[in-house]
Amino acid sequence: MDGSAHAVVAAAMRSVSRADFLPRAQRRNTGLDQPLHLADGQTCSQPTTVRIMLELLAVETGHRVLDVGSGSGWTTALLAHLVGSTGYVDGVELRPQLAEFGRANVARAGITHAQVHVAVDGVLGWPWRAPYDRILVSAEARAVPRALAEQLADGGRMVVPVRGRMTIVTMADGVPSAEQAPGSYRFVPLIEPEPG
Repeated sequence: MDGSAHAVVAAAMRSVSRADFLPRAQRRNTGLDQPLHLADGQTCSQPTTVRIMLELLAVETGHRVLDVGSGSGWTTALLAHLVGSTGYVDGVELRPQLAEFGRANVARAGITHAQVHVAVDGVLGWPWRAPYDRILVSAEARAVPRALAEQLADGGRMVVPVRGRMTIVTMADGVPSAEQAPGSYRFVPLIEPEPG
């Protein structure tokens, strides 16, 4: 990853305080480089992992981005910072109470070009506003999720943990290709709809 991507992501992480997206009881732990409990077995990912994922995602100003597993809204807000006011971020969270918490956090931060949605039963992602230039997935898949790859724009990129490895999926001429980044990671499992 080049130094400019590192600098851009580092600036976003300085601008969007993790503490503002944590439950009150966890705010004293905001400086710890570890996952922090939110609710219902869900966590706010550790800052180092978030930084790596955002650098791999290579978000640019004006991009339309999908944030799958938006949790507390922190990654949604970080992505909104990276896309700027000409871009847009759709966050999707499976658990309604957590989605509401994330939505309130994003609104309180004054971000108007990002929205957190409650996931729709049987649907992975947010296909109604696809295609997306970038997709960030903060849950571990068993394989590259085809439903999400289909929401990528041509030339788009998705970062998703697959069986403990951070995986970069790129779309070219309607065909996705995947490569793994170094390192191993642990996430909550991605809940995928059963094939119909």
